[in-house]
Amino acid sequence: MMRVSSPVRLDPFRQLGVGKSLTQCITGTLDESLIKSLKLLLVGLVFLSLTLAPSDADSQAGKNVLILYSFSNRGVQISADLLESELRSRAAMPVNFEIEYLEARRFDDKEYEKSEVQILRTHSAAKPDLLIVLAYPALEFAVKHRAELFPGVPIVFADVDAKRVAGQKIWPGVTGVTETVDVSGTIDLALHLHPGVDTVAIITNNSPFERYWLDAVHAELARRKETVREVDLVGVPPAELMERVAGLPPQTIILFQEAPQDSVQPAVGAFDVLASVGQRRPTYCIFPVVCLNHGGIGGADLDYKEQASLVAELARRVFSGERPENIPIVHASTDEVRVDWRQLRRWNIPLSALPPGSSVLYREPTFWERDRNYIIAAIVVILAQALLIAALLWQRARKHKAESVLRESEGRFRRMADTTPALVWMCDQRGKVTYLNERWVEFTGPEPNAGYGDTWTAYVHPDDLKNVLDTVSSALKTHEPFSKEYRLRRHDGVYRWMLDVASPRVNGDRSFGGFIGSAIDVTDQKLAQEALERVSGQLIEAQEKERSRIARDLHDDICQRLALLSMELEQANRTLNVPSAATNERLEEIQQHCSEIAGDVQALSHQLHSSKLDYLGVVAAIRGFCKEYAKQHHVSIKFTDEDVPKHLPKDVSLCLFRVAQESLHNAVKYSGVAQFAVTLKKVASVVQLEVSDNGAGFDVEEAKGNGLGLVSMQERVHFVHGEFFVESEPGKGTRIIVRIPAADAGFAANGIESASVTA
Repeated sequence: MMRVSSPVRLDPFRQLGVGKSLTQCITGTLDESLIKSLKLLLVGLVFLSLTLAPSDADSQAGKNVLILYSFSNRGVQISADLLESELRSRAAMPVNFEIEYLEARRFDDKEYEKSEVQILRTHSAAKPDLLIVLAYPALEFAVKHRAELFPGVPIVFADVDAKRVAGQKIWPGVTGVTETVDVSGTIDLALHLHPGVDTVAIITNNSPFERYWLDAVHAELARRKETVREVDLVGVPPAELMERVAGLPPQTIILFQEAPQDSVQPAVGAFDVLASVGQRRPTYCIFPVVCLNHGGIGGADLDYKEQASLVAELARRVFSGERPENIPIVHASTDEVRVDWRQLRRWNIPLSALPPGSSVLYREPTFWERDRNYIIAAIVVILAQALLIAALLWQRARKHKAESVLRESEGRFRRMADTTPALVWMCDQRGKVTYLNERWVEFTGPEPNAGYGDTWTAYVHPDDLKNVLDTVSSALKTHEPFSKEYRLRRHDGVYRWMLDVASPRVNGDRSFGGFIGSAIDVTDQKLAQEALERVSGQLIEAQEKERSRIARDLHDDICQRLALLSMELEQANRTLNVPSAATNERLEEIQQHCSEIAGDVQALSHQLHSSKLDYLGVVAAIRGFCKEYAKQHHVSIKFTDEDVPKHLPKDVSLCLFRVAQESLHNAVKYSGVAQFAVTLKKVASVVQLEVSDNGAGFDVEEAKGNGLGLVSMQERVHFVHGEFFVESEPGKGTRIIVRIPAADAGFAANGIESASVTA
């Protein structure tokens, strides 16, 4: 199987990176002494800026990693981005990276090596926690200068041929990942794709790195000396090289293994030479990343992602505390054939000739591959339009159906609203009336738009308008149901009492839409209630008059006659000549009974009508009643008063006195205790009477239904516009409370037109 990849670069150059060596951009145009000075100056400035301005890495308790590359060209080794990504994904702490690019081809120059040592020594102030070196030249450099540059720093290497370290003892504090560069696989691929080849030309230079791989190629070609001839073009200047390539036999392939260097910018660089050579002869590289996209066909390549993953795992183990010398060196063995599709076409090599699993890069896409996104987009647009049209038609049908249902619902609502006896209205969220049923229009008059918007306020009685507006305003803020009573002007000018009940409406999106309400005429009910109250008041008044008459008769007639009888019995007892002892005792008993009857009749007279109430006021009357009643029934009644007005209206005083009488009578009779409390005081603008005990208590609702005592007290209090409360539960005592407004205490119910009603 062949794997065909889209035309993307294998390992793109980093356009911006942490620790990028700025000196590498200018060293190709300046002499060596000036280069050294500029390097020291630039590194010193960078170090000074990092020291004076704390970086984000300094603010984090992370690990510092220095990556040391063997070559200045970013495209021929594992990319820094890939290494950083893999390491950060495995590390359990923040990791800060610094990168330094060496130039392995210049290690023959001792001055260059010294300048690099000086540059890295300047960085020693920020000692790394881990050194990652890529390729053998960087590893050799790091180990050689470790004592002066990286003392005690663990080293993890990668991209190092396994034969470089085979059979030798690994340095202390060092571990890493080895690889096997498949030189044989690249040569076999070239010979397989070009069956008639009889010559292999090797283009390289004389650097220690290239010499090592030149020896490896020699060893592989020596095994094939019976079939192919070797031509070495080592360290040949570009102009001469082009001439010698042109003179090679027709059946020749090129093995190009000269690593480019970014730190030097010659007039003709390695990639320029490769592009020119690749036009004349089929060109392969034992490191395909050099060939691909630069004029070469390709070769057997390494999997840099696998190496980056293995390096990251080793770094993680070092960060976790393992010593590098205790971590075995691992070997990356995955590789694959990678070729440039454009060069295959140039040299008429069919894809079928490639080994299974080969990756073909930079292939021109087919019509489907090239315009696939546009075709898919067009199909999606057409399908979307079709679905949109279908959805619009379906939505239109639903809309028509919903409108039909809505019209039917609205018609049903209007018929129901117009036939109901109530006055139905609706308002929006600002309180503007938007709908009135026919009953309302008939009630207020036939004027067009009458009652809509804010005009409905013109029909409300002026005395009730403020209360109505306050109620509506509060409901619009809280969105809560409300009810109110007010007078509404009829079309004939007569005001009628209305009971208006409203509930909130919600829109389709569940937002507040206003209120819908219905008002019914309660004038007749209020008139009946007022008439009933007047009758009740008249009955109470008649009862009090009858009690006053009976009290006067008892006091002025019966009591006087009993007193006269007692006096006559006493006189008869004195004038009797010789009364026997029994007769005398009997007359004294009769006289005593007459006195007791006279006292009881006098007490009954005071209960029926207290003269103290008329002459001394309600406080003296209730206090006197409590004393007499306590003495009569042998109980304790504690009476207290506080800030009670001296002059209360007669009906209020009488109401308070009667409630106190009835409450004490019931308490003494049913509570089962002998201690009671009566309090009369003024609280704010209210006169309050409270009668309490800690007795047996009772069920209030049941008592109201079975007796007239509580009902009569409530009627008396209601007659003077007061409030009547009974607090009691079985076994928890009883409290009877009466509150009468001091300002309105004496006002009896007046006519329907002057009654004050609140919502």
